[in-house]
Amino acid sequence: MAIKKIRPVTPGQRFRLAPVFADITKGTPEKSLTVSNKKTGGRNNSGKMTMRYMGGGHKRKLRIIDFKRPKHNIPATVKAIEYDPNRTARIALLYYKDGAKSYILAPEGLQVGQVIMSGDDIAPEVGNALPLSKIPLGTILHNIELRPGAGAAIARSAGSYAQLLAREGKYVTLKMPSGEMRLVLAACYATVGSVSNADHMNVTLSKAGRNRWLGKRPRTRGVAMNPVDHPMGGGEGRASGGHPRSRTGKLAKGKKTRHPKKYSNRLIIGKK
Repeated sequence: MAIKKIRPVTPGQRFRLAPVFADITKGTPEKSLTVSNKKTGGRNNSGKMTMRYMGGGHKRKLRIIDFKRPKHNIPATVKAIEYDPNRTARIALLYYKDGAKSYILAPEGLQVGQVIMSGDDIAPEVGNALPLSKIPLGTILHNIELRPGAGAAIARSAGSYAQLLAREGKYVTLKMPSGEMRLVLAACYATVGSVSNADHMNVTLSKAGRNRWLGKRPRTRGVAMNPVDHPMGGGEGRASGGHPRSRTGKLAKGKKTRHPKKYSNRLIIGKK
């Protein structure tokens, strides 16, 4: 995907950096792979607002994405690359040889007509899913499982990927998108390649209305509130509000939020 700069013929188009949809090959989703996506507007079952700054937005259909790739050793042909309004990455429509259809996250470089597979003894090519124990060291990966058979949990957003660095015993070492080094069971599945639509991070909305189309309402700053409404509120004039913290008083910057006895601490080696 590329980014185009819009000529500012209206104020709302000034500074706009818009995505180019040249990689999209099909406009309407596969009906059998979509379900309705009911919005709450931040309200609970009694109509009380429990989450602020949510509401409105364009109506969306939820695409059912296959994060497990369970149809092993059955060839699947890529029929289309589609836009998904619920995620940052592109999705690919697969037609399996046995007649089944499914959506997967489209990796960078996946083309319409390409045949991909999942399984234990297949080639580590872009779009193929196989166990970490069968993937060569140094390979770029996405859609990585943390528990065998549980489905992909890591590197699923646009442009993200992890790298396979080492293999020892029943674990492999992965360099995560954050730079963290982590051990993952070698029996977990991963898909070769990086996630598509890497330029998503460069998109500029340029006007408040575009956020409203995404279902986001205007957010009130804590320092603009009264002391009764927020710990950072009040003060004479434009007071800064003290140390940044949440509405409930939890420190927002610098305080460690990870539990010191979390089960996965032993699997995290550190940062590189």
